[in-house]
Amino acid sequence: MTEATTHPARRPRGSAPPRAATPLRVAASAYAREGGLTAHSTFHDWYAEAGERAFARVERVPLDELDGWETDPGTGNLRHHTGGFFTVEGLEVRMPAGAVPAWSQPIINQPEVGVLGILVKEFDGVLHCLMQAKVEPGNANGVQISPTVQATRSNYTRVHGGRPVPYLDLFRDPGPRGPLVDVRQSEQGSAFHHKRNRNMVVEADGDVEVHDGFRWLTLGQLHRLLAEDDLINMDARTVLSCLPFAHEELAREFGPPADAFRAALFRSCDPYAEARHPMSAVLSWITEARTRTVVRARRVPLAGLPGWHRTPERISHSTGAFFDVIGVRVEAGGREVARWSQPMIEPHGTGVVAFLTRSIDGVLHVLMNARVEAGYIDVVELAPTVQCTPASYEHLPRSARPRFLDEVEHPDPARVRFHSVLSEEGGRFHHARNRYLIVDTDLDVPPDDPDYRWMTAHQLVELLRHSHYLNIQARSLVACLQSLLMPGEPAPTAERKVRT
Repeated sequence: MTEATTHPARRPRGSAPPRAATPLRVAASAYAREGGLTAHSTFHDWYAEAGERAFARVERVPLDELDGWETDPGTGNLRHHTGGFFTVEGLEVRMPAGAVPAWSQPIINQPEVGVLGILVKEFDGVLHCLMQAKVEPGNANGVQISPTVQATRSNYTRVHGGRPVPYLDLFRDPGPRGPLVDVRQSEQGSAFHHKRNRNMVVEADGDVEVHDGFRWLTLGQLHRLLAEDDLINMDARTVLSCLPFAHEELAREFGPPADAFRAALFRSCDPYAEARHPMSAVLSWITEARTRTVVRARRVPLAGLPGWHRTPERISHSTGAFFDVIGVRVEAGGREVARWSQPMIEPHGTGVVAFLTRSIDGVLHVLMNARVEAGYIDVVELAPTVQCTPASYEHLPRSARPRFLDEVEHPDPARVRFHSVLSEEGGRFHHARNRYLIVDTDLDVPPDDPDYRWMTAHQLVELLRHSHYLNIQARSLVACLQSLLMPGEPAPTAERKVRT
């Protein structure tokens, strides 16, 4: 079930006992890029074997033929017969100051709060994460690496009548010392109405039985795997981003970085390094954006939604753009339930999600966007510099085209620090994929720009201790940014991908 340690990693010298100096413990695990219990060279053999056991056969079916689902005769909303899981409804949005001041769309209403949790444990003094090879019906490649627990309330209360969720009790009752991470975070505000999940990291105290389809991996291994397309799933990325990796002693503990970008990134993790904007000013900027922005979003019947039409197979926009609502029937192995049907969101085109970074006085800064999405609880969350599906803008006014899209859509390969095509959540989205990039730039924005601010890595980590500050795309990129702290192959891989 486990393998001998082939490349043991060290705990940073002078580090405190377990649970103290947690950022340095996280960094020590990130340093262990060759693995501890699982040699990195054997990972893909295990992953391939897991993919043979955890399979999914997905068949598209008409929306009216979804077993267990029904169309409300009054509203046209799609709902499960138990009243659990989620509904697909209509949303009417008014945003007077926006480039598109009004629109209507289908949206997923899933009011329950799920659990996304990673169990960690020290082996030979190094934190390991218990990760799951999990199949989701919407994954383009079937199995992806997921958190230890990834479950909605309907799942873990077993509305579906299936098997219990493994390891769930460790997160529902994490013990007297409590979790290392416990924060509610949003999901895609363009597709969900007020959707939240509890992001958790819990440290195991005793022995943990490793079930089939699970494996202990170091953060260093997970960071290497982030550079591979469609491998680390969205739910794993959001939990990893919430780990408190920023610390002023990273560079001292792990030696001087080999290049200027990593040197600036290490300084960016130092809470005492000079930031372009102090945290008090950042918080005031976010509050001002939330205060001045007027968004009126109202749930309305799905039937007769302006601009959208329903056929037996799908719900589509009249232009053929944006996304469709489709139906699928699933037969799966390695899941709590072997067969089910459900609606899914199918986006049109591959998106672009990118951080622009710049060294300011030797400290790496990330250009963050105060973004409005109709499904957010608090109107505005911090998003990547660019977050869009370029094909959608062919049907929108020129003024709606995102700023800085030209800088990241076809970047200079020499300035790309990270590039990977990563999937969004495969339980609700069908083959939703984005190009995730981190691109270094010389561009600047005025310090009083209402929509953008340069922020350090430490400031992002600090905001992630709290709910609803960074959106899920930004959290994925924070995990990718973490992966660049330790030397390795992501940058050369990214350059090759951009060229091809």
